[in-house]
Amino acid sequence: MSPITLLLFLFVYFGILLSVSYFTSRKAADNSTFFVANRNSKWYMVAFGMIGTALSGVTFISVPGAVGISNFSYFQFVVGNALGFIVIAYVLLPLYYRMNLTSIYTYLEERLGHRSYKTGAMIFLVSRTVGSAFRLYLVTIILQKFIFDAWDVPFGITVAGCLILIWLYTNKGGLKTIIITDTLQTFCLLTAVLLSIYFMADGLGITVLEAFERVKESSYAQIVVWENLLGDKNHFWKHVIGGAFATIAMTGLDQDLMQKNLSMKTIGEAQKNMLTFTGIFVVINLFFLAVGALLYIYVADKGIDISALRTPDYLYPEIALNHLSVAAGIIFMMGLTAATFATTDSALTALTTSFCVDFLNFNKKENPNDPALVRQRNMVHLVFSVVMLAVILVFRLLNDDSVVTAIFTAASYTYGPLLGLFAFGILTNYQVKDALVPYFCLVSPLLWYVLNTYYIIPHTSYRIGFELIVYNAFTTFLMLWITSPGKRAVMHKI
Repeated sequence: MSPITLLLFLFVYFGILLSVSYFTSRKAADNSTFFVANRNSKWYMVAFGMIGTALSGVTFISVPGAVGISNFSYFQFVVGNALGFIVIAYVLLPLYYRMNLTSIYTYLEERLGHRSYKTGAMIFLVSRTVGSAFRLYLVTIILQKFIFDAWDVPFGITVAGCLILIWLYTNKGGLKTIIITDTLQTFCLLTAVLLSIYFMADGLGITVLEAFERVKESSYAQIVVWENLLGDKNHFWKHVIGGAFATIAMTGLDQDLMQKNLSMKTIGEAQKNMLTFTGIFVVINLFFLAVGALLYIYVADKGIDISALRTPDYLYPEIALNHLSVAAGIIFMMGLTAATFATTDSALTALTTSFCVDFLNFNKKENPNDPALVRQRNMVHLVFSVVMLAVILVFRLLNDDSVVTAIFTAASYTYGPLLGLFAFGILTNYQVKDALVPYFCLVSPLLWYVLNTYYIIPHTSYRIGFELIVYNAFTTFLMLWITSPGKRAVMHKI
């Protein structure tokens, strides 16, 4: 497909986002609008728009590509995700609403102490910055390969251009803008998935219903893995348990997705949002897996050689952009762009909110909407955009998938201690030695990294999967409990 066609599509797409930004922020662009959308969001729009945030561009290309290796076993993890979302709706959200939080890490200050609070907020800042940069990096590689390499545009310019556009449409309206743009981008994402199925079915000379039947009858449709509990990372219980706790930690304890839930008027609306989102999330992941199965069926049917592909992640873009129609290629690019930028714009807004509230103490100012504070927030937003650019360029400089993936994996380790902190605060009425908390949150992931790398993998048949976050959280919880000076005078009830 012609790079100029794809580039024109990107210009049109961003033009729409910038128009949405103008109309949502022209009347109000203060900090209340940016941080919590004036707590006036519609739950159904947030529920729908959160899909685009939860499903990054990496998910868009990686889940279908992985079907050739692990079939539909990923759906076990999705089932665990759904259980985790229910816990968030009925345990964490009531706590956040009762305390009227803007940043969810403020809870840690009241319950555990000042250093615990700063540690939790810092874990989020580091993890979300690295994680979001990693996701944007992988997707901009595809944009670079299929569009910008045609004009020898440097990779750094491609990334900087994407981040500048994101900054432009999020800088004023913040969360209020993102709730609208995420709704639009989720619609584009869902449309892309459904139309991809249609285009591949058409290429195979069958109807969409016949395509689903072929997927159902194929070997790819195997979901449950019961064999080899110790040695297989894809075992049912590892996926379900790991998926549930990963969701609680990486969604329920993550300012990014929780910020949207805190923008509604009541806890009831927030819970309806979360449950509706859960249902859509489960269904759309099934469609992603179906796309993956159809990709491999299409390759086999057409005799396409994919042995030269660097990773399975390139399968979806390769087929969509080089083997299907122009319309199919544009639809794929629409879905990939929507998934990528819905994740990145939301992350930048959440990082800005957390830093302003947790480190610059905007919530403790007499007038948080003071023009000077608005200018300060704008500067923080710009700085995080630059930081993300720098992290992505470091990934590019390393130019080693194993090293880059290891960095991203190390960042994901840090959500374990965050889960341990919140679990200790919610499930016990014990105090902590606040000065020791930062060290515990460093020791726990480091300990499990060393154990997994140098002992478990070389010397045992056990393979740790998504349940790693549970072990990490438990270790943090245990250290907090062992060193606890005793019970609080009054237990914080949830």
